Amino acid sequence: MRSIRLTLTTMAWLVGACVLTSTTMAQTAPPPGNTAPTADNAVLLTVFFKHDQSRPLNELNAQLDKQGFRKAFPPAGVEVVSWYVMMGIGQVITLRLPASRLREVNRIIEDTAWGPYRTEFYPTYDYKAVGIAEHEKATAN
Repeated sequence: MRSIRLTLTTMAWLVGACVLTSTTMAQTAPPPGNTAPTADNAVLLTVFFKHDQSRPLNELNAQLDKQGFRKAFPPAGVEVVSWYVMMGIGQVITLRLPASRLREVNRIIEDTAWGPYRTEFYPTYDYKAVGIAEHEKATAN
């Protein structure tokens, strides 16, 4: 139940972010396929592709091929930051993309990955530079 609530909360946050982004960028935003992630518009999106463990892997792969998953994902212009297999779970992929392309990525996953995978999404942002700076500041004293 907690997982469902967390997923719904995350999706509500994403919808709100998309609405705000589309409202504030109304007619000045370039088409989704041409937008590149920059420091001021990039989000990280970690996606859990959880395997349907009731079915054999070759069956899952055949369905992914039939649905066009490997051809459509990841979409052009979306950076793959990491892509791991988590044994017993499935695949964990972190993408860097402009916030304006979030809906596009979600739709690709809905259209091509659902069935073989159950999905979870975790939007994040890059904190590395801030975290390192804070550490260096703390250790300099």
